[in-house]
Amino acid sequence: MPELLDYEPVVFAPARGEPEPLSPVQENILELKKQRNAIILAHNYQVGEIQRVADFVGDSLGLAYKAAEAEADVILFCGVHFMAETAKIVNPNKTVLLPDMEAGCSLSDSCPPEQLAAYKEKHPDVYVVAYINCSAGVKALSDVICTSGNAVKIVENIPEDRPILFVPDQNLGQWVASRTGREMRLWPGSCYVHILFTVRALEQLKEKYPGAPVVAHPECTEAVRDLADEVCSTEKMVGFARTHPADTFIVITEAGMLHRLHREVPEKTFVAGPTENCACNECRFMKMNTIDKARDALENLQPEIVMPEEIRRAAYQPIKRMLDWSR
Repeated sequence: MPELLDYEPVVFAPARGEPEPLSPVQENILELKKQRNAIILAHNYQVGEIQRVADFVGDSLGLAYKAAEAEADVILFCGVHFMAETAKIVNPNKTVLLPDMEAGCSLSDSCPPEQLAAYKEKHPDVYVVAYINCSAGVKALSDVICTSGNAVKIVENIPEDRPILFVPDQNLGQWVASRTGREMRLWPGSCYVHILFTVRALEQLKEKYPGAPVVAHPECTEAVRDLADEVCSTEKMVGFARTHPADTFIVITEAGMLHRLHREVPEKTFVAGPTENCACNECRFMKMNTIDKARDALENLQPEIVMPEEIRRAAYQPIKRMLDWSR
């Protein structure tokens, strides 16, 4: 293992001057968007090139609302597969595109629908709370969906006499249990990106930036969360940075989030949380979407998200319950 921080941290310094002009590919995307009557939704972890041409950039909860409200004929969803599936679940008559159909999720993969179905058969009284980072098949087996931004509120709405199974992220589930006081059975899944953040690497970075508040995603391990000044969803990170008096922040989540923070809070400095092997942490699945693939998807109206109607209908109910409870 290399010596910690034998690399320079990834830093987004305060913005100065005019932003770079859009590239020809980005301009082409905006023109295709008009032609297709499309809306472009992008997750906070997407590359900066994609975020710049998106109509909305946000976390899973914000994107779910935008997908449900979309009036366009086409939704280009720049994220990972389960996110585009969610958009299709709430928009069965719209064309939903994903730039790269192989953009999956290790967390979603950790909870196959057939395993959850087998668990429910053995425990028919359990109330299933599914983190939105799961497949349509898992959503269809769940009682309610949640995101990192609303998980506490969702769990607080569940009747006290119902035992809860939280799937698939055990770290988020553990954090929610600590915030709500509810006992929950936790599915043994985790995000491969967020568990790479370590106490040792974070402590080294804190020494380099003394006084910089640490904001961490709840998918991180408990040991890392305990070192944070704020634990919250990516959406709430924006508000925290905007209102906190500090001028420099250490951000412990996927590095794409720094593009969003840099754009919306341009007067402040953001430092990417390191792992023990590199200066930042990127999701290989999120980064499978590129600006060229986004352009090609709009041009060809492919790859398109499709799913069996019975799965879509079953998955819609817990998503709708989440949206209703979160308002």
